[in-house]
Amino acid sequence: MKPYDLSQPLNQDYPFWPYYPPFEVKYIKRKAEHGVNAQYIQTSNHMGTHLDAPRHFVTNGMTIDEIPIEWLYGPGVIVNLSDELDELDVYTPAMIEKRVEIKEGDILLLHTGWHKYAQFGPEADEEKYIHMHPGAHPEMVPWLLEKKIHIWGVDEVSTDHPMNLPIGRFLGKGMHGHCDKVQAKCAEKFGEEKAKELFPDSAYQLTHNALFPHHCIHVENLGGDISAPELQNKRLTLGVFPWKFKGGEAAFCRAVAFL
Repeated sequence: MKPYDLSQPLNQDYPFWPYYPPFEVKYIKRKAEHGVNAQYIQTSNHMGTHLDAPRHFVTNGMTIDEIPIEWLYGPGVIVNLSDELDELDVYTPAMIEKRVEIKEGDILLLHTGWHKYAQFGPEADEEKYIHMHPGAHPEMVPWLLEKKIHIWGVDEVSTDHPMNLPIGRFLGKGMHGHCDKVQAKCAEKFGEEKAKELFPDSAYQLTHNALFPHHCIHVENLGGDISAPELQNKRLTLGVFPWKFKGGEAAFCRAVAFL
């Protein structure tokens, strides 16, 4: 069995989620003076490859250390949607199911192709990666619950569409106007009425607010070997391994495929 790393690198150069603090790292001991090298980090949980726990959106929700270990390793699929997705597109259950069989309780990882625009990707573009990524169609919510999926993930900064996030709602409002650009592009892509239907006010952070209370959680910023041809659209063994963060609402993790 061969392991494949599905994680993105993380350091101080990695862009942080809007309105969150950045990843900071410094040496606090050096071998020449102290006989050892040691580093100190200060960061939020929501950058790089990370797993959100229900506590991220549910007041007394399950925390990282309370997630059953059997949810974090087992059968699943990597679904390649990269040939069908462009800026601000939506992905649907139908798009997924026409490519591979999804079974109840699977670990489901979506390869959208967007990881290539991440900080350490081959076509790094911070604005494209954060502002213009595809996102979940509203139909994903009942479908994921019907499939009894506990862990799913994407090679993007969020599972939610930018129009259901601060990015498309108010990021840069009155200043750089990032949200205005996203809204204009969505109106052009879908039409104004269809855009309102797809992204109503009630759908703010949809895949977080609607799924976390039901213990359907996700990994964001997947990458690494996720585009390896031999992993696409087939059943395999997957693992998502966060540190055992007691009380954690999220945690950095290493995502791995085994084939």
